[in-house]
Parts: sequence; structure tokens; C-alpha cells
Amino acid sequence: MSRFRYIAFHKPYGVLSQFTGEAGQRTLAEFGLPSGVYAAGRLDKDSEGLLVLSDDGPFIKRLLDPDHGHARSYLVQVEGVPQAQDLKRMSQGVLIKGYRTRPCRVALVPDPPSLEPRDPPIRARKSIPTAWVRVILNEGKNRQVRRMTAAVGYPTLRLLRDSMGKLPLGDLAQGCWREIRRQDIL
Repeated sequence: MSRFRYIAFHKPYGVLSQFTGEAGQRTLAEFGLPSGVYAAGRLDKDSEGLLVLSDDGPFIKRLLDPDHGHARSYLVQVEGVPQAQDLKRMSQGVLIKGYRTRPCRVALVPDPPSLEPRDPPIRARKSIPTAWVRVILNEGKNRQVRRMTAAVGYPTLRLLRDSMGKLPLGDLAQGCWREIRRQDIL
């Protein structure tokens, strides 16, 4: 049995990816996670989905190092319907804050995913359609997916990470967590 702990957590919208915050902020502390673990990377407060936590520092470093190429997959609801050239531009890398993102995989999702409702719901405009896009990155800069979709003209409305490495979010409900094995991820 491993001396380290590995946790898959479905982070809800509005929760910080840390155990402490300012007064009134929701944090990981409210979900009964084991002591001593910390997040392997971040999902910003406005994002939701799979967050891996562990007390294995070298593993977390390896998981997050873009040179090891561990994929992170996101379902992204955007305002508007991206065209093929926009998706291609994103996949080749876009310039955000003086940094060119690494090439990634980007594709329209033909059928909207079946997700738990978000509270609060995303904004809806009758005159502007929305679309779902899958973005698979091997890096994870601050708010990168949101900045990438905005750079090609399609602001992100909802963002959910649905896998890291080999580990899918699966049917893990919002706010719930489960113990996993290191080999479930890498």
C-alpha cells in the first residue's frame, strides 16, 4: 500500500482550489478532504470539474510539468459558435499576455454534455448562440483556456475539467471526492 494519498475531487463552481481564503470565500476545507493533501494544480474559482489532490510532492510536480505531456481535458461552453479556422488557430497556439500557448487539441462537441446545473446558471442571451468545445492541453497557465477562447473571439461561459492524465471525472458528483491510486492518473 502506498504511503501517499491520491484524491479525485469534483470541484464545484465558486470554490477556490485551496484550503484557506478570505472571509466569505468557499474553499476546499468545507469538503472533508484528508489532512495533508493539496491540489495538484488549480482550477480557478469560476471553473469546475476534476481536481487531483495528493501529499506526494514529486508526483504533483511531475503531473504538472508540461515537459512530461500529461493531458488535461476541458469541456468549454463558449459564447458564439467557433468556425473551423478559429479552432485551428487555438490548436496551433495563441498569444496571451506575451506568451504563446503550446499546440493543443481543440474540437467542437456536437451534442451538449449532460452536466449538473450550475449555480448560478450561466448568462444566456437570446440573440447569441452558444457552443461546446473540447480543449486538451499539456500545460496549464493561469486561466489559459478562458484566455485562449477569448483570444479567438469566443468568451468562455462555463468550463469543466473532465480528465487529467488517464483519470476521467466520470460520474463523480459535484463536491464529492474519492481515493484513487497513482496509476489511475499516470
